[in-house]
Amino acid sequence: MCLIVFDWQPDSDQPLRLAANRDEFHARPSAALHHWQDAPLLGGRDLEGGGTWLAAAPGGRFAALTNVRDAHMATPENAPSRGHLVTAALQATEPQRWLQALASAGARRYAGFNLLLCQGERLWVLHHGRDATTLDEVAPGLHGLSNAALNTPWPKLVRARKALRQALDGSDWQASMWQAMNNDHPATDTELPDTGVGLATERRLSPIFIVGEAYGTRATTLVSAAAHGAITISERSYAAMGVPRGERANESTSA
Repeated sequence: MCLIVFDWQPDSDQPLRLAANRDEFHARPSAALHHWQDAPLLGGRDLEGGGTWLAAAPGGRFAALTNVRDAHMATPENAPSRGHLVTAALQATEPQRWLQALASAGARRYAGFNLLLCQGERLWVLHHGRDATTLDEVAPGLHGLSNAALNTPWPKLVRARKALRQALDGSDWQASMWQAMNNDHPATDTELPDTGVGLATERRLSPIFIVGEAYGTRATTLVSAAAHGAITISERSYAAMGVPRGERANESTSA
């Protein structure tokens, strides 16, 4: 994923409500949202690396990943696919201990990333950046995650998070967020971050929904977690230039 906004209310009937856009090269092979045959997971699948960007497992476990965009951060030689972090997190016997081991040493093998992991009434975020690797438990409230640390106020994140706040005040938050996550308006130059990739690339990557021939938003995903543990996911997929290519609605894991 490249943009995630979510409301985390662990003591409520709906502890997690989340909207996300996955931005990727259109040529990279992947499968849309489905129940995996070889693991008890529900999510899309990267058919090149073998992992995923977002998935859920029975028992109220959910994980999602974004890359860190920092041209000054070196990628380790032979770095494994970061998508395997999501599948490993969802299948770890002791998720908190697994996260602590990843934060203390294991993350160094990978290029920069953010990993969200929800287990029942707890939600963690692990940020692996150029200057530090940190593991924190997420406080209740409205949050956003793009290609920097949690709640770094990039324009797309601020706009999507505001849209989620407004959507949750309405009668149908999902209908509102399908529309909000499809917003392809770029940020102004004065709003753009400087991640070392150049002004033209910063402009191209600044919309909530990126339209492009070679690279762009390939999926929008909405996630709801219930207090009893079931997680429901809906996804819309897109081809080059933002052309719709399919939808999977209300796929769920067991509690």
